[in-house]
Amino acid sequence: MPRLSEVIAALDALWPPERAEGWDAVGTVCGDPDAEIDRVLFAVDPVREIADEALKLGAQLIVTHHPLYLRGTTTVAADTFKGKVVHTLIKHDIALHVAHTNADTADPGVSDALAGALDLRVTRPLVPDPTDPAGRRGLGRICEPARPETLADFAARAAARLPATAQGIRLAGDPEAMVRTVAVSGGSGDSLFDAVRAAGVDAFLTADLRHHPASEAVQHSPLGLVDAAHWATEWPWCEQAAAQLDALSDRHGWDLRVHVSKQVTDPWTTHHSSGAPN
Repeated sequence: MPRLSEVIAALDALWPPERAEGWDAVGTVCGDPDAEIDRVLFAVDPVREIADEALKLGAQLIVTHHPLYLRGTTTVAADTFKGKVVHTLIKHDIALHVAHTNADTADPGVSDALAGALDLRVTRPLVPDPTDPAGRRGLGRICEPARPETLADFAARAAARLPATAQGIRLAGDPEAMVRTVAVSGGSGDSLFDAVRAAGVDAFLTADLRHHPASEAVQHSPLGLVDAAHWATEWPWCEQAAAQLDALSDRHGWDLRVHVSKQVTDPWTTHHSSGAPN
């Protein structure tokens, strides 16, 4: 069995921590570098349900996309929910490692996994990483569907292919407009509207779109907006990342058992409608 330090080195090669944004908190949160690892669990959120799932699986390592502590803290007391996660992990010798914005811009990264879930062909990054001479890394992706389709059909395919959540899929724009090019960005994407408009795409699939940026975007151009739940747009990365670690395990002869959590940790649990158009 490999040691935790060996597995972390492999993960850091996939998603180098130095490529994370300066405000981000990536890397290993807890874990003994000399501990032996034979089972790994991938998930989006480092919440108590995921810690409990790792315990039931017998996993010695959890890899999540979202950080546990994005900002500094002065306590990991067990009477706080994050402190309870830390106590559970340390008590049961479970390590936690985070790949966040360094996984967003990787090649392949979070948006590649999102595009793959929708059978979109990636052509280039939406916001290229200037340090990548190959021009493959960066935030978001510009994509093409296999054939042109209406915005309504594209949104319906997103609803069918992405994990189900209470929010579902929201659409802004002409449902009958044809979609030939798409920008996708896993997670919150309304800071990317300038890049999306500059790319000249027909539609933008992302999450967490706020009222004013979305309203201004559809008034500015015929751009179609497809807004999914944050968790749903990032969950496909877990499967992609697990496959990457599986390949590394085979290459090194580690015989790791790699799992992807299917627990829906999106915070929204119920959707009510008064009869608004769907």
